[in-house]
Amino acid sequence: MSIAEFLVISESVSIGSLQHLLPITVAICFTVWFVKYSSKNFNEKQRQNAIHVFACFVSLTIVGFHSYRIGFDNYNFKTDLPLYLCSLMALLIPIFTYYRKYWMFEILVFWVIGGTLQGTLTPDITTGFPSFDYLRYWIVHLGLLTIIFYFIFVFKMKPKLKSVLRSFLALQVYVVLMMILNYLLDANYFYLNEKPKSASLLDYFGEWPYYILVGQLIVLPLFLIIYLPFYLSNNRKTT
Repeated sequence: MSIAEFLVISESVSIGSLQHLLPITVAICFTVWFVKYSSKNFNEKQRQNAIHVFACFVSLTIVGFHSYRIGFDNYNFKTDLPLYLCSLMALLIPIFTYYRKYWMFEILVFWVIGGTLQGTLTPDITTGFPSFDYLRYWIVHLGLLTIIFYFIFVFKMKPKLKSVLRSFLALQVYVVLMMILNYLLDANYFYLNEKPKSASLLDYFGEWPYYILVGQLIVLPLFLIIYLPFYLSNNRKTT
């Protein structure tokens, strides 16, 4: 793809395309720089302020996007509310970065790495660069990953084994709430009534309702896999 082609709004973002890989590359470089710079040059208060400002930027992206859609687009409350897991986390993430409660970290570390990473690898974007939806999608997904890795490497926060269960149980609460809301609005938040139109891991789990059941069965093992590097790291420190 040429630069000229990249700058033209496309209908969707295909996996492995420049519009898919470039923002991921930029985010990786930014996160590594942000973590190293903050660790080396900032005191504790400055580190807290830096990540909180960044989290507010991510959250305001969601607010701005939905405000724009409500004011200038055909906004549909059955499909467009920021209730999908990544959008909801992005909307509320400044609460976590302000209070920095460990129980919040316990939940978010698995939700972000397990859920947001999947959204990064298999993007569900209706229009490509430089649309607002494209920018919103990558700022939210990659921004959440940057925030959680910042807390891991700068603030040295690590989940415990019991954090896996707490995060899983919190996810079940979210699923139940979305099921109730979907029923009331005749909606499909969290893809509980229908798989996303774009390619995703759910495509390998069968049709409804089987992909929901399979997804639930693999969540706990997935969280345990995410926890494994932290477990190994703790073991090395104690030996």
